Amino acid sequence: MTAANVYPQRPTTGAKAESALHHADLASRVGQGRQNTGVTVREKKLLGHLILRGNGHDAAFAAGVREATGMELPGALSVVVDGETSLQWLGPDEWLLIVPSGEEFAAEKKLRDALGALHIAVVNVSGGQQLLELSGPNVRQVLMKSTSYDVHPHNFPVGKAVGTVFAKSQLVIRHTAEDTWELLIRRSFADYWWLWLQDASAEYGLSVQA
Repeated sequence: MTAANVYPQRPTTGAKAESALHHADLASRVGQGRQNTGVTVREKKLLGHLILRGNGHDAAFAAGVREATGMELPGALSVVVDGETSLQWLGPDEWLLIVPSGEEFAAEKKLRDALGALHIAVVNVSGGQQLLELSGPNVRQVLMKSTSYDVHPHNFPVGKAVGTVFAKSQLVIRHTAEDTWELLIRRSFADYWWLWLQDASAEYGLSVQA
């Protein structure tokens, strides 16, 4: 077994952590605009994002993940959500673990402690991506404008997650509740997707939730 160095990556000085859309000042938009909008967006910012790789067919690996996270290892194209914590299948040997803000270091240590005897990789990618949560009765219509992937309930039930083309770029769409979806976005494209969502949601009304 090869030892791995795990370091806290959050600043302990006066440095300020900023989300991908901090420049858009979404907080100032909360409560603005018309009432009963068809789409509500919430920036799920500064959560911990960890990429986990290992052998999903190994019972010891699955048991170790369950011990470290309290969740079952999800199968293909699926995501398991428990509050702000989620575990998503990304590929045959790859998963994404998202944990509440500030808990990524502890989560990585738990994974390494539980899986230390196995051939695994854990990479903290928190600074490179984040989630945008979309909720409301017209989210599906906005998604239909934005992606060619079939988001009909029969094809995209709650608990499904897929990487696809969205607004001529790539991201991951996660269906987490009946009228709630999440977009897993790259930080460098955050402003582009925010502008796109404002335009695509205009006819239904778009509100911002803190």
